[in-house]
Amino acid sequence: MEIKGAVALVTGANRGIGRAFARALLAQGAAKVYAAARNPAAVTDADVVPLRLDVTDATSVAAAAEIASDVSIVINNAGVGAPGTQLLTGPFDGARQAMDVNYFGTWAVARAFAPILAGKGGGAVVNMLSLASWVGQPQFPGYAASKAAQWSLTDALRKGLHAQGTLVIGVHTGFVDTDLSAWTDAPKISPELVAALTMDALRHDRLEVLADEQTRAAKAALSTPMDERSDR
Repeated sequence: MEIKGAVALVTGANRGIGRAFARALLAQGAAKVYAAARNPAAVTDADVVPLRLDVTDATSVAAAAEIASDVSIVINNAGVGAPGTQLLTGPFDGARQAMDVNYFGTWAVARAFAPILAGKGGGAVVNMLSLASWVGQPQFPGYAASKAAQWSLTDALRKGLHAQGTLVIGVHTGFVDTDLSAWTDAPKISPELVAALTMDALRHDRLEVLADEQTRAAKAALSTPMDERSDR
């Protein structure tokens, strides 16, 4: 996938990984980057195009697709962490929100932009996933379930959009140093590293990014029988 001269859209682009994606795309020579956010006023970089987009609102998604009809790269980064939903206590509201944003939101954006990408020769869809796509997390089960669903969706999109020539990339990582992971002191990688690895995957048409050693180990462990796994 050629990034130089391309037009891209990044959801949740006002901070964290999303902003790092936007900066990396411009550094790679993208001609235009739509920085989508629920509140476009929160997008402060002068060299991107702020775009109002609430991925959970069908009208907002359709309006964004109409405005950004020149894109050839779509990065689904918008996400939430399902606060308040514990494994055995707390309401399910946070988990439902995580599924609505992380899973259905990604699906809605992909649906809306797939015909646009087809008209551009295929283009690319990048979905920001997680180590939690593969590992159940008692401390944040709602978030992990939404990422597992998003991983399944990414695989379905990869197969379903292959005929139109669309490259679909899943980006997996453990903790990244953003507001979403501020609650933990666990080792974290930088948003800039995630973005750089993703740009490399785009340039070389790779289907998957495993951004850190913990994520690579989790992916490898999927083939290990459950009775032999240390985290069972």
